[in-house]
Amino acid sequence: MDATTKPRYPTEDRIGALEELLNERYSVRAFQPREVPREVIEHILSTAQRTASWCNSQPWQVLIVSGEAKERFRKAIYAEASRGLGEDYDFTPPREYVGVYLERRRESGFQLYNTLGIARGDKPAYAKQALENYNFFGAPHIAVVHTNEPLGIYGAIDCGGYVSNFMLAAQALGLGTIPQAAIARHSGLIRRHFNLADDRRVVCGISFGYADHAHKVNSYRTSRATVEDTVTFVDV
Repeated sequence: MDATTKPRYPTEDRIGALEELLNERYSVRAFQPREVPREVIEHILSTAQRTASWCNSQPWQVLIVSGEAKERFRKAIYAEASRGLGEDYDFTPPREYVGVYLERRRESGFQLYNTLGIARGDKPAYAKQALENYNFFGAPHIAVVHTNEPLGIYGAIDCGGYVSNFMLAAQALGLGTIPQAAIARHSGLIRRHFNLADDRRVVCGISFGYADHAHKVNSYRTSRATVEDTVTFVDV
């Protein structure tokens, strides 16, 4: 929409729709097996393509993996993860969670484990649940987002904006999503499996499809910090 185009909806409706999508969206960890029609996926992709980027570089490249190809990929990455291999991130993961960031991480983890009936401190059960990342939580599709190595962290930041818009577009079209940094632990395998060039850097995956709303793992929601917790106004 350019400066001369009249908005289709009143301002209050536009912000209301965005707020509704943001409030509804959550990380889906159980999906129905039915596939999403190609035209719906293409609608998500065309919408997310409007994401802003540094110098309009639009650094994201996306693999949409479905059907038999998804199953081959799932088996390959699950086998590597279950053997304890990988740990070849292209981007350095957090060194440590401390303070409020550790508290939020723990809260989210314990909500998941409590919902699934996993006892606190049951490390084998934690590990088993973590491996579900590599089953893509039963999703029929996974998007693998990668960028160009010379763009460095700015390319990854732009991809983060793309991931957010992809998820909101999917939510608007009645789908569920879960962004997965765990996939990026196996960047070398991903490059080999999909014959990506050596200068491609894996940012994350997004498993997506129709959420299984009846599954208990999809019954909880994480909390959000307040504006007062995260914003400082500097006026003078």
